Amino acid sequence: MRGLAIETLVLSHFRSHRAARLQLDGRPVAIFGANGAGKTNILEAVSLLSPGRGLRRAGAEEIARRPEALGWKVSADLRGLHGAHEVETWAEAGAQRQVRIDGKAATQVMLGRIARLLWLVPAMDRLWIEAAEGRRRFLDRMTMSFAPDHAEAVLAYEKAMRDRNRLLKDQVGDPHWYGALEARMAEAAALIVAHRAAALARLNAAQEGAATAFPHAALSLSGEEPEDLATAWAEGRRRDMAAGRTLIGPHRTDLLAVYAAKGVGADQCSTGEQKALLISLILANARALAEDLGAAPILLLDEVAAHLDAGRRAALYDELCALGAQALMTGTGAELFDTLGSRAQVFEVAEEAGVSSVREIVA
Repeated sequence: MRGLAIETLVLSHFRSHRAARLQLDGRPVAIFGANGAGKTNILEAVSLLSPGRGLRRAGAEEIARRPEALGWKVSADLRGLHGAHEVETWAEAGAQRQVRIDGKAATQVMLGRIARLLWLVPAMDRLWIEAAEGRRRFLDRMTMSFAPDHAEAVLAYEKAMRDRNRLLKDQVGDPHWYGALEARMAEAAALIVAHRAAALARLNAAQEGAATAFPHAALSLSGEEPEDLATAWAEGRRRDMAAGRTLIGPHRTDLLAVYAAKGVGADQCSTGEQKALLISLILANARALAEDLGAAPILLLDEVAAHLDAGRRAALYDELCALGAQALMTGTGAELFDTLGSRAQVFEVAEEAGVSSVREIVA
């Protein structure tokens, strides 16, 4: 199977990279170098070829290289779902991020329609034991990989809810103000709930009987939404007004996972088991997309090998290659990727005087 792939990646004034250019051939990509050299910056740049704020959730002004602060740009030749595309995203100093696809202005949502990107970063290692907000974000990114329009539904819901919360905090009692907002929220919420349920069903199915070295994470959602959210919000206005916010809805949903073989909740698992469950979900997501779309997604795996033993590392690499996925992976040493051999391209990133450089290592 031939996966989606970046064939050329160009960075300009992107964090520690004043200028960088990578020529890629669709194989997995191993990127090694010392801590702080600028490896994750490359993955972050790629993540901005999808909708949203990227794997660091940074604002456009945070990304520009210092001290110049001239703005930044990421360009890529991309082998997408429906052919080749030239993709550019950038932000000038003090301005919002912009997107262009094949020379034409585009929205971020359109990025999700031409390709699919999944990522796993060290900040997610505590996903199962921290606040539900991070798990919802993780859930929604997985959901968006199956249904790109999910992003629009989430944005519409959150905008209407912010407006409703403002009325609640201001102790506004006029029901006409609330009615219109709650109708918009209910319409978006119905899509969100349906998209999430379909994504979870797909992820659970993709793990059943899969030939993988990683544990099955049985997924579910906490609680149940009222069938008529608009009515529930209308009836709950007095309670919500006392709280100053909307207390029910898909923004309160939590993602639950169980280590299926042990019957133990992910939050009760060891650190290593929690990491293995996350990797399992990313692989399941990739397998499901490959089956649905006929092409594996692009994967961004930051420091993914650091806490895996040699056997699990080799198993991960074998699964990625079997998928035909272009996985960009980072690590502090080239030896972490030895078992990939000629199945991967290898790049070294170094930093000197605050400027990162990238060079391909050819065996």
